[in-house]
Amino acid sequence: MLALIQRVTRASVEVEGEVVGQTGPGLLALVGVQPGDGEAQVARMAQRLLGYRVFSDEAGKMNRSLVDSGGGLLLVSQFTLAADTGSGMRPSFSTAAPPAEAERVFNLLVESCGRQIPGRVETGRFGAHMVVSLVNDGPVTFLLRA
Repeated sequence: MLALIQRVTRASVEVEGEVVGQTGPGLLALVGVQPGDGEAQVARMAQRLLGYRVFSDEAGKMNRSLVDSGGGLLLVSQFTLAADTGSGMRPSFSTAAPPAEAERVFNLLVESCGRQIPGRVETGRFGAHMVVSLVNDGPVTFLLRA
């Protein structure tokens, strides 16, 4: 499981012109599920998303986590993140989990994060064509692996 996280001042996801998920200050996480990902990867990724210290403390150092900051989390499934781009000029998606498996695992991640920070987790719409808007704060962007 992969997550490209970006610290944001705001982010939103639209499907067919309708906002389906949004957050103010917090994290936008683009999540790629790989074959074989399951509960262990979900638990580790949830721990990393909520605990990774990317928010500034009083001294301006990245010492505070999403939990510490009180920010929101916008989770967006993105199978292209798990693509194999190692050769050629066209990505291969054989390294991404099949849609039914990916949706099940992604939903487990949403549930896990939602239990830990109730009311602060929003999502895009799995499998839909989404328009993601964000204002990256920093910019601060990290690729997490679980």
